[in-house]
Amino acid sequence: MSYPEARYLGEGGEVSGVLRRAAAGPDLTTARAGAPPGTGTRTSYLGTGGSTGGAFGLYQWDMGPEPSGPAAHFHRTITESFYVLSGTVRLYNGQDWVDATQGDFLFVPEGGVHAFRNESGEPASMLILFTPGAPREAYFEALAEIATSGRQLSKEEWTELYRRHDQYMV
Repeated sequence: MSYPEARYLGEGGEVSGVLRRAAAGPDLTTARAGAPPGTGTRTSYLGTGGSTGGAFGLYQWDMGPEPSGPAAHFHRTITESFYVLSGTVRLYNGQDWVDATQGDFLFVPEGGVHAFRNESGEPASMLILFTPGAPREAYFEALAEIATSGRQLSKEEWTELYRRHDQYMV
């Protein structure tokens, strides 16, 4: 394995780092219509595909105690990685569900079937990393709008939403 082709060709470096402070709080909160305040999932856009020049997307996913998470699926164009910060998150690697806790990590290459759930009854937090950086924010925001509004999608509408966002349910 070798380093990729150079993307920066200057000689002296540049000031270009971007700091996101923890105090910024979540960018998106997803909760079912009628759910009590403070429940649901809070998502922080730590580094989006847009802000990283397409290199990666990194999101902090803070789940409340109620069960949540997507069903088994795969992506054709992106990898997805999960790193558990706190609590217990059930991770699915396409074959087995495991209870992952602080420090556990799962990498899923393109085409790899995976899922995650918080079924612990306690809050849980993890980092989700996509490579290369894809515009996942639009997908997360669509799911939040559907959940908070209580809007019901047909099977065809779900399939189209998933297809637009490189998500193939199994």
